[in-house]
Amino acid sequence: MIRVAAVRQWSGIIRELHGSSSPITPLFLQQFSTTSQSKTAYTGSEILNYMGGLDGDEKQLIHKLVNFRMKEGKKTRVRAIFHETLHKLARTDRDAVKLISEALENVKPICEVAKVRIAGNIYDVPGVVARDRQQTLAVRWILDAAKKRRTNHSSRLEECLSAEIMDAYRKRGTARKKREVLHGLASTNRSYAHFRWW
Repeated sequence: MIRVAAVRQWSGIIRELHGSSSPITPLFLQQFSTTSQSKTAYTGSEILNYMGGLDGDEKQLIHKLVNFRMKEGKKTRVRAIFHETLHKLARTDRDAVKLISEALENVKPICEVAKVRIAGNIYDVPGVVARDRQQTLAVRWILDAAKKRRTNHSSRLEECLSAEIMDAYRKRGTARKKREVLHGLASTNRSYAHFRWW
C-alpha cells in the first residue's frame, strides 16, 4: 500500500515543477487506455520518480528487469511493459516493488552445479552461487517463464509477467520449480563437491 504522505510529497514537488494545481497520482496507478499505451513513452527515471523511497538495490533491480527483457535496443517498449506490470501488481495490498523483491528472493538459487572433467569422466560438481549471480538467474528465470506462459496462453506479456511474479511470491510457478530442480541436482551430487577447484 502506498503511503499517503509520500504521495502528497511527490505531488507537491511535481506541481511546483509543472505549475499545476491538480493532484497527481503515482504513474503506475493511473488508468491508461490501449490507445494511450501505444503512443506514450515511459522512461526509467520517470517511473522511479513516482515511486520515491527506493534504495539502491531496488533501483538496480528495476533497471536489471528492464535491460534483461530488452530486445534489439527497444528499451522504450520494455519500459511501457514494465510500467503496466507495476500497475497490475499495485492492485494488491502490497507495494509493487517490495513484492517483486520478495518474489525474486523466493526464486534465487543458493547452489548450482557445474560440469567438471576428471580423469576422463564428467561430474556435476555443486557449488555456492554468488549473490549477484543469484539475482541474475532469478530475473532470467522469471522473464523466461513469463515468455513461455505468453506462448501457451496467448496473453499479453505484462499480464504473464505479473502473474509469474505473483506465483514466485507465493513460492510456486515455473521459476520456483527450476530453483527446486537445481537444488535437488546439487544435493544429489554433493559427494562430488571435493572436485570443486574454483
